[in-house]
Amino acid sequence: MSALDDLFSALSDPTRRALFDRLLLNGPDTATRLAQHTTLTRQAVVKHLQALVEAGLAESERAGREVRYAATPEPLATVVTWLTESSRGWDRRAARLTAASRRLAPERRR
Repeated sequence: MSALDDLFSALSDPTRRALFDRLLLNGPDTATRLAQHTTLTRQAVVKHLQALVEAGLAESERAGREVRYAATPEPLATVVTWLTESSRGWDRRAARLTAASRRLAPERRR
């Protein structure tokens, strides 16, 4: 899988998006504290956080017995770039379709 695929895969899950958002808004936190805000077990939260780490959207740091997770939003630039480039292609296709329909419209009126 490419880095972009990893990002989309990680972000495709609503639980991971919610955890990522929480880390973005509130800063680094532990899986235990993050689990307190969900119906998930701590172990389930750790699995979701690990998926974010593997996609480059979070990093973990051990502090004694605790592991703190922090969001790393920089890889989102890759998603934004891809979306921007893809939308340009669709905009060009839509413009060609609009132009073609305008050229054909007068012929239909005859």
